[in-house]
Amino acid sequence: MPLRQSYRRVAKRAAIMVGRYTHAHQFKRARRALKFLRTRLGRVIRDIRRKIEGTLELEARFGSLLDLAVKIRLQDHRQRGPKVYSLHAPEVECIGKGKARAPYEFGCKVSIATPVTSPRGGQFVLHAKALHGNPFDGHTLGPVVADLEKLTGIEIRRIHVDKGYRGHTHPHKFRVWISGQVRRVTTAIRREMRRRAAVEPVIGHVKAEHRMDRNYLKGRGGDRINAVLAAAGYNFGLLLRWLAELLRALIRALAFAPPPPQIA
Repeated sequence: MPLRQSYRRVAKRAAIMVGRYTHAHQFKRARRALKFLRTRLGRVIRDIRRKIEGTLELEARFGSLLDLAVKIRLQDHRQRGPKVYSLHAPEVECIGKGKARAPYEFGCKVSIATPVTSPRGGQFVLHAKALHGNPFDGHTLGPVVADLEKLTGIEIRRIHVDKGYRGHTHPHKFRVWISGQVRRVTTAIRREMRRRAAVEPVIGHVKAEHRMDRNYLKGRGGDRINAVLAAAGYNFGLLLRWLAELLRALIRALAFAPPPPQIA
C-alpha cells in the first residue's frame, strides 16, 4: 500500500538516538526523540485508516496491526498492566532478573523440575512448563508440583527451591525447603539442598543447546510447545548418550570374547 509519506529513514535515526540519549542520561533529548516517533506513527496510522476505509478485506487484514500500533503509540513506561514490547510477538513480557549484567529479560518464564537425587542415567528433566503473565515464583510452585505428581504418578516428599520462592503458597509448606534454610535441616536434607544447584546446568544446557533460549514458534501456544520440546530434546540427548555407552560396552565385550571351541 503506497503511503502519503514514508518515515523509515528518519524514524530509524530517531529510534537509535532514543537509546543513545537514555544511555547518556540526557532524558529531555530522549523524550523529544520519542515524541518525534509517536507523531510520525500517528500520521502513518491515520494515513492507512483513510486508505482502507470502506474495504472490508483490507480492514480485516490491517485491523489487528493497527490496534497494536495504537497501543504502542499511547502506552507509557509508568502505566500499570501489560505492555507491548514487540510488534511481531506482542505476548512478550518484561521479566526483572535483579542482575547488574542483565537487569531485564524479555520473553516468558519457564519452570523446570529435576530429581534431587543423582540418577545413573543423567539429570533428566521431569517437568517443563511455560508460565505467562510474569507470575511470582512462589505462586507457581503449587500448580507445577500438582502437574508433576499427575505426570509421574508419584507423590513428592521434599521440594528444594531457591530463595526466589520465599513466600510461596504451596499447601504442604513443610515439604518445601528453601536454599539457605537452617531450621529442621537434617544431614540427609542438607545433602539434598546441596544437590539443588544441579538444576542450574540443566537449565543452561536446555537454553543453549535445545533452543529454549530463542523461541521461533508463534504466540503463547508456541511458547508452551517450545518449552516441552526443548526439555524432551534434552532428555533424548541423555538417552542417546546412554545407548552409545551401552553399544561401546557390547562391542568391547564381543572384541575381547574368547574364540569359540573348534570341533574336529
